[in-house]
Amino acid sequence: MTTTQQQRRPRTPDPAGPGPRRWVWITVATLFYVGLAALVAAKFLGAPAIALSPHLPGDQTWFEWLLAHGAYTLQHLSNPLFSAQQNAPDGVNMMANTSVLGVTLPLAPVTLLAGPRVTYVIWLMGALAATAATTAWVLRRHAGASPVGSLLGGAFAGFAPGVIHHANGQPNFVSNFLLPLIVAAALRLGRTGRWLRDGVLLGLLVTWQLFINEEMLLITALACAVAVLARWRKFWERGAGFLRGLGVTAAVAGVLCAYPIFFQFHGPGSFRGMPAFNKWGEDPVAYLTFSRDTLAGTSAAEAEIGHTEMNSWFGWPLTLLVIVLAIVAVRRRRSWGKPVAVLLGVFGILSLGPVLRLGGTLTTLPGPLAVLPEVAPLDMLMPARFTFVVVGVTAVLLAHGWDLLPPLWTAGARVATIAALVPIIPTPVPAGHRLPPPDFIASGAWQSYVTPGSTLVPLPLPDNGAGIDSLSWNATALHGFRVPEGYFLGPDASGAGHAGPVQLSATTQLISAASAAGVAPAVTDADRAAARADLCRWHASAVVVRSEPGYDLVRQLATGLYGPPELVRDVWLWRVPPTACPA
Repeated sequence: MTTTQQQRRPRTPDPAGPGPRRWVWITVATLFYVGLAALVAAKFLGAPAIALSPHLPGDQTWFEWLLAHGAYTLQHLSNPLFSAQQNAPDGVNMMANTSVLGVTLPLAPVTLLAGPRVTYVIWLMGALAATAATTAWVLRRHAGASPVGSLLGGAFAGFAPGVIHHANGQPNFVSNFLLPLIVAAALRLGRTGRWLRDGVLLGLLVTWQLFINEEMLLITALACAVAVLARWRKFWERGAGFLRGLGVTAAVAGVLCAYPIFFQFHGPGSFRGMPAFNKWGEDPVAYLTFSRDTLAGTSAAEAEIGHTEMNSWFGWPLTLLVIVLAIVAVRRRRSWGKPVAVLLGVFGILSLGPVLRLGGTLTTLPGPLAVLPEVAPLDMLMPARFTFVVVGVTAVLLAHGWDLLPPLWTAGARVATIAALVPIIPTPVPAGHRLPPPDFIASGAWQSYVTPGSTLVPLPLPDNGAGIDSLSWNATALHGFRVPEGYFLGPDASGAGHAGPVQLSATTQLISAASAAGVAPAVTDADRAAARADLCRWHASAVVVRSEPGYDLVRQLATGLYGPPELVRDVWLWRVPPTACPA
């Protein structure tokens, strides 16, 4: 028998139980999580084509646009790391943005069939349920939690109030289904003797997660490192097997991710850091507060503390229960107790960021990260998102806490757990109403007016304000045409991260001024010349404005700039002849 074979351990029996019992547990868990996901997305299910998050309408539109990018990439076999279909003619570095290629490419067939607005809802529900399911499976299979405990732990990981808060337009922070598998695979290295297989598996999981959410991958890696340090003797005993597996992981992920990461930081449209983001820490008051999207929550919490970037929202009963369970786990010397307590403390503190935020107010008090320099890649990480580690650790505590206390106290502990969880049961996230895409776009009529490689200019221009609707046209057409400007992250004049184009066009500035004044201004020859220069720089074929009454002001301004329009289906259209721009 070889040394490797001697190191191998017999396959551990599935703790979910044999045969029918295991499948009953899997079926119950699946139905439970899919039901919760349907509850969260209930207001979107009836009319996905016109439902829009009032919380973050720009972000939802962006992720619908990303789904179209995945479909476009698959259709045309184009470079998925860059898109020329937004911010024409400069384009957008997709790796420097939240590209979620690990979701949009697998969902591309669905997007091509049903469109990005329907696929968005499918993605949201699937990500919620899948995150809960993989967490429950890891807790049951690898952490030895009981069936009910793992079910509750999975439910919390997938549907925690902070996670549901991101379901309001940010499905990338709901798509955490790989993270439990990555943690389990990382902590498993060197334990089975199959270091090559385990290292390759972890490397592939890391690569996939890189293309879903880099920030969450970095946070998970830091959490795994802290957990290993908390039990360093245990991992030291594994010795060479652990290091070999880790080396294989680094090699696999390094080879697969090297070019995309290089492109992210050195490709066209790349930038360094996000100065406005890395100062945002978790508000400790949010731990004691019930989120708006829970049974016990109210809109007042959103108004006072609000902010999408708060990730806890445990409510005071659960916060108290977590502290008690962590103390009991350490005192009873559970193998997982010390790492869990360390992770709670370390990441709970780090999440406060460089400047303390209390009760919704940014104070002048320095936070725990104030002493750290802003170095890549940490300068692109939002400290408040360290709270996701606290969420994951809480899922472990809830799973084991179900059976943690002695028999005399078990019933009381279970009642306390249920009492702490009932107030944070999720409620349907809000859904506002938006106009369906113009028939001019949805029917494909635009193709008669836009030459290949040129730009369609929808007014108002795509952005995170009045131009949200315009950006969605490009998504509806599955990137069949290019649009100028947009909603994305790119470099500013100094090379730092910035939302939107480096400089807004003269056309956008004219529309913004008219909207602020509430009346179309008198257009000068200088305005017409500047607008014409914009069209030439964008390589525009046509300019369009909805024929809805709410767009009369934009239509009047555009008429002053470009002359009388023609009505085509349900849009006003101005053709841009090739002779309008000198060669």
